[in-house]
Amino acid sequence: QVQLVESGGGLVQAGGSLRLSCVASGIIFRGNTMAWYRQAPGKQREMVAQITVGGTRNYAESVKGRFTISRDNAKSTVYLEMNSLKPEETAVYYCNARTSVTEYWGQGAQVTVSS
Repeated sequence: QVQLVESGGGLVQAGGSLRLSCVASGIIFRGNTMAWYRQAPGKQREMVAQITVGGTRNYAESVKGRFTISRDNAKSTVYLEMNSLKPEETAVYYCNARTSVTEYWGQGAQVTVSS
């Protein structure tokens, strides 16, 4: 059974920081591209950051320079360090694991940024 379990969400003031974690089980973690998405109320889900099997990182333009994605294959965990958070980044943040033939999602972690 595949599970992606996010943690680290919560309430933070604008300008603050949070670190999200996602622990994966039931997959060959090192063989998956890992990503973080977010979905704000009334908006479509969007990719925030991804890190490939080889360690290549890609970010949404809106978070470049503020967010950092990393992975620890030994712990089957992907992280998202978020700095200088903005109120408009209030959303549910989802962990995503994918290969060329599979894709899995976590249940989401709420991040609320107060102004």
